[in-house]
Amino acid sequence: MAMARTTTLLLLVATALLVASCGAWEANIRMPTSMDEAVVAPLIHALRPLLGSGKHAGVACDSWVLGVEAHNVRDWKTVPASCEGYVGHYMLGSHFRRDSKVVVDQALAYVDSLKLTGNGKEVWVFDIDETTLSNLPYYAKHGFGATPFNATSFDAYVLEGSAPSLPETKRLYNKLLSVGVKPVFLTGRTEDKRAITVTNLRRQGISGWMNLLLKQPGFKGSAVTYKSGERQKLQDAGYIIIGNIGDQWSDILGAPEGARTFKLPDPMYYIG
Repeated sequence: MAMARTTTLLLLVATALLVASCGAWEANIRMPTSMDEAVVAPLIHALRPLLGSGKHAGVACDSWVLGVEAHNVRDWKTVPASCEGYVGHYMLGSHFRRDSKVVVDQALAYVDSLKLTGNGKEVWVFDIDETTLSNLPYYAKHGFGATPFNATSFDAYVLEGSAPSLPETKRLYNKLLSVGVKPVFLTGRTEDKRAITVTNLRRQGISGWMNLLLKQPGFKGSAVTYKSGERQKLQDAGYIIIGNIGDQWSDILGAPEGARTFKLPDPMYYIG
């Protein structure tokens, strides 16, 4: 009986300490000083599913994010306010990096399985925002997507040219260069952002791409229409799109998609 009481007391003390520590986590959130710090040694702790993840319209936030990534939740404008903390923990903790690593590991295994011709016609299409470059420093100050998108403030951030590279994507990029596959950037950024985009990429040690395709002024169609049309132009020019990677479903939908597509996680915004 004494042993049982002691065990019960220890459990109660452990529970109290756990609750107190969780409160401290919430109170001491601060931005990392570098991308490496965010993805390797997170200052916002990893997700705590046993303590709940918050809910949106009766659905747990982890389930909402799964719906987003599976392309079942569509056409949403902002992250639900009740899920802001969950998305913040995911993006700044180790979970996002782990999920991205799984995607890129599969892409690398696919590359290793290919019998490349080496004729200079094999290309791989990369999106830029949240695929090659991370805008997390911006979104961390704007609710991790829980506040309405502000084009003016976002453009001001882009024009700083300070977005860090995403290390997992950079790993894939460098692998492709080493085997003779030509990277092509296909981005929803507009043509007037070309110079700063090139500068930002080079600041992050990214170079050697074949082409940087940006949206032309006056284009009114959807992201799927725009990106699939640009990929069609590549194919019509005799290039073989052996791979295509992006953070949005609109990056990888619409023929020709490429021989293999890869979707990186992004629960912060939706582009249809």
